[in-house]
Amino acid sequence: MKSQSLGVVVALMLAIGVGYWAGARKKVGAGDTATAAAAPAAAPEAGSQKPRKLLYYRNPMGLPDTSPVAKKDSMGMDYIAVYEGEDEPSAAGELKISTEKVQKLGVKTEPATLRELARQVTAAGRVEFDERRVHTVSAKFEGWIERLHVNATGQPVGKGQPLFEVYSPELVSAQREYAVAARGIAALKDASPETQSGMKQLADAGLARLRNWDISEEQVKALAAGGEAKRTLTFLSPAGGVVLEKKAVAGMRFMPGEMLYQIADTSAVWVLADVFERDIGAIKSGQKVKLGINAYPDKSFAGTVAYIYPTLKTETRTIPVRIELANPGGLLKPGMYANVELAIGGAERVLTVPVSAVIDSGTRQIVLLQKAAGRFEPREVKLGQRSDEYVEVREGIAAGDAVVVAANFLIDAESNLKAALSGLTAAPAATPDKATKSSVSHQAVGTLEAIDAKNGTVTVTHAPVASLNWPAMTMDFILANPGLLAKLKAGAPITIEFVERGPGEWVITKMDAKGASAAHKGH
Repeated sequence: MKSQSLGVVVALMLAIGVGYWAGARKKVGAGDTATAAAAPAAAPEAGSQKPRKLLYYRNPMGLPDTSPVAKKDSMGMDYIAVYEGEDEPSAAGELKISTEKVQKLGVKTEPATLRELARQVTAAGRVEFDERRVHTVSAKFEGWIERLHVNATGQPVGKGQPLFEVYSPELVSAQREYAVAARGIAALKDASPETQSGMKQLADAGLARLRNWDISEEQVKALAAGGEAKRTLTFLSPAGGVVLEKKAVAGMRFMPGEMLYQIADTSAVWVLADVFERDIGAIKSGQKVKLGINAYPDKSFAGTVAYIYPTLKTETRTIPVRIELANPGGLLKPGMYANVELAIGGAERVLTVPVSAVIDSGTRQIVLLQKAAGRFEPREVKLGQRSDEYVEVREGIAAGDAVVVAANFLIDAESNLKAALSGLTAAPAATPDKATKSSVSHQAVGTLEAIDAKNGTVTVTHAPVASLNWPAMTMDFILANPGLLAKLKAGAPITIEFVERGPGEWVITKMDAKGASAAHKGH
């Protein structure tokens, strides 16, 4: 019985062992199959992670300077790694940047388009009297003021309104002579022709004398009709307006030609606007102008450019422009300030790109054209008029060309732009003197005296420049790029490289703290 039970137990254990062995074999086989299936899929993934081959490190500012190891330039910027496949552009004059870097830089493009290029020129102005509407009242004979009808400065007057009454012995005598002559003509109507002619000549001479003294026609007619000579003469206003100045005082004696009143017609006024020198070429006579006056913020006034003065104010670099406008109700008072807005730019459509698309190297202007994904071509362009957002391109590109409008300076830093520019089409042959003048770079050491960040200029006191036969002197330079200043401050010793972009227009293309360049070369 015991042997029978032992046999059953042994048989059961053998069955369990065989089943476990069979299950293990099946599981192992399935795992091998899965591994084999996964192997081909994993192979490409391993291939995509293959490290790129590092060729060298290049200067971050586009200078022809490379290094086999990572380092920094004189401004503390890291040299940029160049990998296999990125070292050469696809064509002469092209820039090649990986699409990954293009996305990181945030490059944006916009097609060059035809548009009406208009912009607003603003200027400060002031209201002035129209000089042609200012009248001076004075007498042409000696006399005394008996009575004033207008006796306050600023008082409004109408044309023909009595201003004052005067007494003059000469005036009374002239009236009497004319009155006698006029009566003599009537009394000698039966006399000989010679006698009548002589009396008429005497009367005409007296009449001309009175008219030369500005006696009114009404008073002359009264005398001719047999009226008596008046002791006083009333002066009338020659124009309507306001009294600007009054020197007449009751009882005072005046001399011939002495100014007694000054009267201005304020129905129309001038606004003299100071327009900056750079904008004056776009302003023409007859152009419509919009004006705002601080005293009337809810009102807008319209005027017309009447005259552009021939002189420039050297202190402000502005040119006065005269604007004429009506002044109904006398709202505009002389001396008020005016905000002047002039829309310039015609209706003609011109080829334009955004202002941000232009890279100004100091000697020429460049735009970057996107030729394909990650490929850019620098193009030299000639620019025309500008608006606040766009600039006219006269030569260099065509309508529809995609130009880089954002991150173009970063593309400059990420690529050897200077090397690409050397591949541009050569300019027409020039005389040796002209070619040398426009391309040669000069060096100097000196002191940074002042910085004008608004106008992009600096004042430098430099040592003698042998390449130009210059003595030591202090002069102004234009900065090719505001970034040249870096951390430099006025008073710092510096070394500079500069070129002549135009006659007498010297542009700094490189500027370092004195000794920094030498230290960098020895690095």
